[in-house]
Amino acid sequence: MKTYRYTIDGAAYDVTINSINGQKAQVEVNGIPFEVEMQGSQLTEDKLPTTSAPTEAAPATPVAQEAPQPAATEQAPAGEGAGTPVKAPLPGVVTKINVSMGQAVKKGEAVLVLEAMKMENNITAEQDGTVTGICVKAGDSVLEGAVLMTIG
Repeated sequence: MKTYRYTIDGAAYDVTINSINGQKAQVEVNGIPFEVEMQGSQLTEDKLPTTSAPTEAAPATPVAQEAPQPAATEQAPAGEGAGTPVKAPLPGVVTKINVSMGQAVKKGEAVLVLEAMKMENNITAEQDGTVTGICVKAGDSVLEGAVLMTIG
């Protein structure tokens, strides 16, 4: 069993490879189990790379799903800022960001809308403060535990 840390579009993912059988691997991404079929690769557990530093991965890795492109008017992510992170409580797709960088927010205010299983979920601020970082944009797919924004 090997564990890797990937950062994709500013979101951190902990990937644990539990087993490999032929071209199928049993992996966990942020604690969520997946079966991944590797294309054009015959990897074995004893030949997994070892790494001590975080690894940067492109969105085309088996961990990430390609998200639909946002409309031209959507705000681009500004990155993680100082403060308390607002994390995704479940995997889904960001459909709307209700705040902007530097905006003051109150505890309980809906700061983002996350669609999961065809339901819209309002993600609320857990404290009063100012938005110091926005790590996602509308159309991004996120996994449970991904940092969506920070409030300081």
